[in-house]
Amino acid sequence: MANYTYLTQGGYDKLKAELEELKSTGRKEAAMAIAEARAQGDLSENAEYDAAKDAQGLLEMKINELETVMSNARVIDESLLDDSKVAILSNVTIKNLKTGKEMTYKLVSETEADAKLMKISVTSPIGQGLLGKVLGDIAKVQTPAGIMEFEVVNITIG
Repeated sequence: MANYTYLTQGGYDKLKAELEELKSTGRKEAAMAIAEARAQGDLSENAEYDAAKDAQGLLEMKINELETVMSNARVIDESLLDDSKVAILSNVTIKNLKTGKEMTYKLVSETEADAKLMKISVTSPIGQGLLGKVLGDIAKVQTPAGIMEFEVVNITIG
């Protein structure tokens, strides 16, 4: 069973650009670092060579991870989404029932999550608690500090 990653077109384009950058510039730089370290002589005691090979291994691992994400990516057309319930790419305003504070989050895939931009992953505790809720529903979310309750105040798409 495939484990799909749902992305916006912008998120997909960003991942694609990062992958191309790593494959072209990243690989060239790694090869140059290895060549420079190899030119310094005895490889058995050459820490720079070992570090360059390790960096190349990490680069290839990152490329492999991005290729896996890209191969399982599904781009979602936001214009086809239903704003009657919380789903991926929903902008959802929630009210903390304990503090009365309201916050608006956009639910996105793990790869697009960015707390500074108020984008949370649908796989996060809050994201999972909100999925499928409709206006007025109460989401009970298990956090390390205990169960928090949020009321869904507004749902929009876009």
